[in-house]
Amino acid sequence: MLVNKVEICGVNTSKLPVLTNAQMRKLFQAMKNGDASARTQLINGNLRLVLSVIQRFANRGEYVDDLFQVGCVGLMKAIDNFDLSQNVKFSTYAVPMIIGEIRRYLRDNNPLRVSRSLRDMAYKALQVREVLVNKYSREPSVSEIASELNLPREEIVFALDAIQDPVSLFEPIYHDGGDPIFVMDQVSDEKNNDQRWLEDIAIKDALNKLSEREKLILTLRFYEGKTQMEVAEEIGISQAQVSRLEKAALAHMKKYL
Repeated sequence: MLVNKVEICGVNTSKLPVLTNAQMRKLFQAMKNGDASARTQLINGNLRLVLSVIQRFANRGEYVDDLFQVGCVGLMKAIDNFDLSQNVKFSTYAVPMIIGEIRRYLRDNNPLRVSRSLRDMAYKALQVREVLVNKYSREPSVSEIASELNLPREEIVFALDAIQDPVSLFEPIYHDGGDPIFVMDQVSDEKNNDQRWLEDIAIKDALNKLSEREKLILTLRFYEGKTQMEVAEEIGISQAQVSRLEKAALAHMKKYL
């Protein structure tokens, strides 16, 4: 019989154990009483949970082994801090901790480097947001978060934007069995539209109505970004003459636009 064997960090995922709720409670109680082997069993019995979480990050270009190891750190933190007295399933408690550990890893290893001070400000803003959500039972505004931290609103926005994970333009966001829709399909291109295209044609047509000197001056000024002084030096006339010819050429072009 064939076995779907997939090894991650040397672990045969097809042979990972699955614990029942009763077994989990028994092991947690034993761990609280000092049984180190119970903690090991809890870790091994929940590795499938880590596997299910890292699938969400599979398209980030990171090595699966690395994500698995980081996810295991989050799992161990969840096991060490889980409170049996709370009426919450362990998976409900553990999954956010595993995700949080992986996200921290991705932020810290992001090729787009973010300064420590900016990350610290963003994490403080997120903590304040959590406090305000619990206090008002609604999503707080950025202005409210900034007021709590006594910081300008713009700095909070900049800090929160800085820690966002970059998304590939080719990341699929929807798939209904046919062709997938990518992020780039949902991004508008304001530079390439029919109106801009028509304007470009009109401008080129108006330029052709100018003399060669006027056309050269406008090309150097507005297409190559040179100053009037630089244009004057290039074509051998004074800056005042460039200014006068430029104004005349623009006025001439307006008749055709």
